[in-house]
Amino acid sequence: MIQIAQIGVGYWGPNLLRNLMAERRCRMLAVADASEERREFIRGLYPGVQTVATAEEAFACPGLDAVVIATPARTHHALVMAALRAGKHVLVEKPMATSVGEVDEIAALAQRKNLVAMVGHTFLFNPVVRYLKNLIDSGELGQIRYIYSQRLNLGRIRSDVDALWNLAPHDISIIQYLLGDPEPLAIRRTGMDFIQPGIDDVVFLDITYPDKVLAHVHVSWLDPHKVRCLTVVGSKKMVVYDDVADNKIAIYDKGIEPKAILGERMDYDQGLPPTFVHRSGEVRLPAIPWKEPLKNEIEHFLDCIEGKAICLTGPGHARKVVEILASQPH
Repeated sequence: MIQIAQIGVGYWGPNLLRNLMAERRCRMLAVADASEERREFIRGLYPGVQTVATAEEAFACPGLDAVVIATPARTHHALVMAALRAGKHVLVEKPMATSVGEVDEIAALAQRKNLVAMVGHTFLFNPVVRYLKNLIDSGELGQIRYIYSQRLNLGRIRSDVDALWNLAPHDISIIQYLLGDPEPLAIRRTGMDFIQPGIDDVVFLDITYPDKVLAHVHVSWLDPHKVRCLTVVGSKKMVVYDDVADNKIAIYDKGIEPKAILGERMDYDQGLPPTFVHRSGEVRLPAIPWKEPLKNEIEHFLDCIEGKAICLTGPGHARKVVEILASQPH
């Protein structure tokens, strides 16, 4: 069995721990958290799991193979590097680090040590996102023209990161995955800090990709509605992925196409103004079998450790996400 320790059991950590405890291929050796209250909470849930106060104590557990890190973003780089130096595989919550340079350091050390360094972009393990990816790759949507997403709510306001770093890693990761992880041609970020100086509460992010593909990401924790929606517009069909709706995916057979007009000399469109036809076909709501994305993520991490899979969210993917997040405001 793969022996694992977890660092951090705050907001998201208990979800990771629940899935790790349920996975038959691994065994939890220790859970580390600086808060005695959180350690007591974990002891109440899982009496057989050892709890310690520091990451160093967890790293020192005999037989430890891998570490799962769920701590604030500013600590990720140092903890991941320490785990890799100790010879442990790592799964770290998003983002992998807070700068491209830090991600590069993680990548180099993981490669040198022949260890897995994986970031928890959980939506890439969501069956709905996988279904959408297959739709795009199959060509059913035609040429992708643009993608836009909204991730909005009233709260939860953070003080350690702004709304972009808190919310947008999900959408940026999804967009990069759907498009095949391309290099952006241009990135433009516009945000504003209303509640806390220097911490943007709302951000609009625009990305230009090759082949005339545009992406727009809107995140906010000051919005009256909870919205988790991503729209993909293709030349043949369009898709709306609404994560809070009962029907997560809606495929629209809609579009605007040029219409050929026969001219006076038996030719088409010669010297004539363009004419367009609006196509509006059926709306399809596919049934997509559900499996918890976090469970898929943990299984993938273990597969990578065992050499059964190539890491989907390794440093290469993580670097592009951080590069976009770290773009300077305009």
